[in-house]
Amino acid sequence: MPKIILLLFSYLLGSIPFGFLAAYLVRKIDIRKYGSGNIGATNVFRVVGPLWGILVFIFDFLKGLFPLFLAKLFFSGYFFILVGIFAILGHTYPVFLKFKGGKAVATSLGVMIGLSSIFPLLGRITLISIVVWLVIFFLFRYVSLASILSGFSFFIFSLIFPLPKEVKIFSLFVFLFILLRHKRNIKNLLQKKELRF
Repeated sequence: MPKIILLLFSYLLGSIPFGFLAAYLVRKIDIRKYGSGNIGATNVFRVVGPLWGILVFIFDFLKGLFPLFLAKLFFSGYFFILVGIFAILGHTYPVFLKFKGGKAVATSLGVMIGLSSIFPLLGRITLISIVVWLVIFFLFRYVSLASILSGFSFFIFSLIFPLPKEVKIFSLFVFLFILLRHKRNIKNLLQKKELRF
């Protein structure tokens, strides 16, 4: 399989807007016009229902994991990281929704888990990041704050652990990308207008 084909597949799979599809199929609504306006699992959970929010999270997670599973079958080396980045970009800038997508938290987690099978130390860091997310969420009930601090912990611990520089750069990319996609949430948090879960 040519590398460009896998990168294209990863982007297109990432572009499938499961949150948008779930809301349209179940409630006949455009999820972008309800709640936070986001197509991700959190907004689907709030607007469409818990079951559909959970299912969207799972499918968005798999969008990040599955391309890396394929990459492991056909390739080796740091190409895996690029495959993961294309999945994240697909979710965030989906061709099927005029390049206006979600925040890629679930998809990024799928990529992290996928990379953990190649870089074992990354598995520990991912686990730490998940724990950080859970602690922040249960303390403050803000999904956005939990996601931002989880991404920050992922980056910091990737610097501490002896990982290849390519992985460290990827962790910086994930953190900065999460910050970029949560600009409005950060503003709402500072103004105490952010919705609690």
